[in-house]
Parts: sequence; C-alpha cells; structure tokens
Amino acid sequence: MRDNWDDLRIFLAVARAAGLSGAGRVLRMDPATVGRRVGRLEETLGQPLFAKSPQGYALTEVGARLLGHAESAEAALGLGAQAVRGAGTGMSGQIRIGAPDGMANFLLPQVCAEIGAANPDLDIQIVALPRIVNLTRREADLAIGVSAPTAGRLVVQKLTEYRLHLAASRDYLAQHPPIRTRADLRAHRIVGYIPDMIFDKELDYLSDLGLDRVGLASNSVAVQFHWLRQGAGVGIVHDFALPAAPGLVKVLPDDVSITRSFYLVRHADDRRLGRLDTFAKALVEAVRRELTRLEGLS
Repeated sequence: MRDNWDDLRIFLAVARAAGLSGAGRVLRMDPATVGRRVGRLEETLGQPLFAKSPQGYALTEVGARLLGHAESAEAALGLGAQAVRGAGTGMSGQIRIGAPDGMANFLLPQVCAEIGAANPDLDIQIVALPRIVNLTRREADLAIGVSAPTAGRLVVQKLTEYRLHLAASRDYLAQHPPIRTRADLRAHRIVGYIPDMIFDKELDYLSDLGLDRVGLASNSVAVQFHWLRQGAGVGIVHDFALPAAPGLVKVLPDDVSITRSFYLVRHADDRRLGRLDTFAKALVEAVRRELTRLEGLS
C-alpha cells in the first residue's frame, strides 16, 4: 500500500458519513469520485473496506482495523500542524462544536463570539442539533451534551450545571386562569417537546410533572421558546434564555425548579491536540461565566 494520507482522508470521510454523498459534502468532492477513490484503495489493499448496501457503507472487519490507524495518522498531522504554528500565536484554523439547540441559541453565540474576537485567525462553527452529535463520525470536533456518554472512545468533562423553570408570558397569564399549584397546569395549554422525539431522558421534564398532553410540541427548544414569547401557553425554559425575552416570567418557581448539567465531550484521539485543548479551556471558562451572568438576570 502506498503511504498516501489523501487516500486515508477519503476513507475516514466515508467511514464517518457511512456513505459517499455525505463524504463528498465534507470533502467537497463528487460522490462518484469518492467512490472511485475508495475502490482504488480497496484494490491496492486487496481487501474490501466497506460493505455496500442501500442503507449506506458499513465498515468491514478490515475497514474497522484500518479506522484506528487512519485516525492516529489524522491526529499526528494535527499535532504536526500545531507544532509548526507554534505556541503563543493564538488559535487558528477551524473548530466545529455541536450542541443541543437550547445552548446553541442562547449561550454559545456570545461565548464563541468572545473567543473569536480574541483569536481572529480562528473560524468557529456551531452545529445546533436537537439530537446527540456523533463525534465518531466527526460531525464536530467537540460536543456538548445533557448527559455523559458511557460508550465510545470519548473524553467527558462536566461543563456546568444549569437551571430551568416553568414560564409563560405576562399577557398569557393575565388572560387565563391563575396557576397556584401543579394541578392548575392541566387547565392550560402546555408547550414542550414532541414526546417520541426526546433524544435524552434528561429532557423529559413534563412527564416528571405529570403532564402527559403537550398541546404545542416541537423537537426544537427555539420553537418552544418563541411560542411562549407569543403567549401560546406554559412551558419549561432555561433560566439562561429568560433575559432574551423580558415578557416571560417564571411560573410556580418555588415548586418547579429543575437542575440539569452540560457535559463537554471530545474524541479520545484528540487529547494531544493543543489547539483543541486551548479552545476547550477557553470555552469552559466563558460558558461558566456567561451562564452565571444570565441566570443572575433571570
């Protein structure tokens, strides 16, 4: 086999995307070209690396063995680039962070803008998804989750705790029956997640409150937030989001107070990349500082 990083780069992209189209988007190559390059690599090795099916490309046993070596080569290249750039010159290049859309909408923009302002050669991308970001497929360099993953070659750090409360707009509360107890909530339209699309048990707030019917439901925190702003009902809101909507007020704050945690997750092979270490430290400090500020205003 020729020692060709470009072949390994294409192999990695297909393995992570589980298909040619997704790999082509990442590589900015035509899927047919990606397929030919994979075929050439398989011919060189004399072994199939992928089992092809209508569902996509799955690694064979040989492909799975090659994956670890390819990721090690990728990490080594990253270390080499970091050494060439040298320390003390600030962060540069591109870093992509995946996060649930509550944090991505109401906390990460100002945090990443602050880090970006201090590192003008750094490009930061936020992937806001109402699901768990897959680091193994390299959907992002770092991810933030609402629970700590227990599987995979990952490094997990508790980022911070955060609080949530029931909330509604002042106009809504003025026009509907008073809410003095949890039982009173049953007379109101509830805003929340689509029950069968809750991707993490830590987000199943409403069932814990005994609220089985969700009159206005979305898999997006941002959609739920805008419904509440418009006076559509009552729902759970992150305390750090409340300053963005002065018209929202907490409901039953002494009775219903929820605490959850955010976790910063990285691929184990990235631990030696100084650039990601530097970014992770800056992110942790800035998130904690900004969350404390916003919760203090809520």
